[in-house]
Amino acid sequence: MPKWSAKDKRQYEHIQDSELKSGSSEDEAAEIAARTVNKQRRKEGRTPNKTTQGTGNPNTPLSDRTVNELRNMASELKIDGRSKMNKAELVKAIRQKS
Repeated sequence: MPKWSAKDKRQYEHIQDSELKSGSSEDEAAEIAARTVNKQRRKEGRTPNKTTQGTGNPNTPLSDRTVNELRNMASELKIDGRSKMNKAELVKAIRQKS
C-alpha cells in the first residue's frame, strides 16, 4: 500500500465499509476504496500519474518509446488526430512534423 496520510486511511476505511454495506465482496470493496483514495491523491497532486507523463528518453528511438510517450510528443508538436493514431502512425506523424 502506498504511503497514505491518516486522512487517506480514514477515507479508505469509510469507503470500504460503505461498499461492504452495499453488498460488495471484501476484495471488491478494498479495490474500490483504494482506487478512490489514489484518484483523489492524484487529483490533489500528491502522487504522479505515471502513465501519462513525459516523452521518454530523448536518446531512445521513436519506435522504442511507448504509445503514451509518443502521444505526449505529438501533443507538444500539436499534431491533430493523435488520440486515434496507432504507434506506427504516431511515429510517422512525429517524424514528418519535427
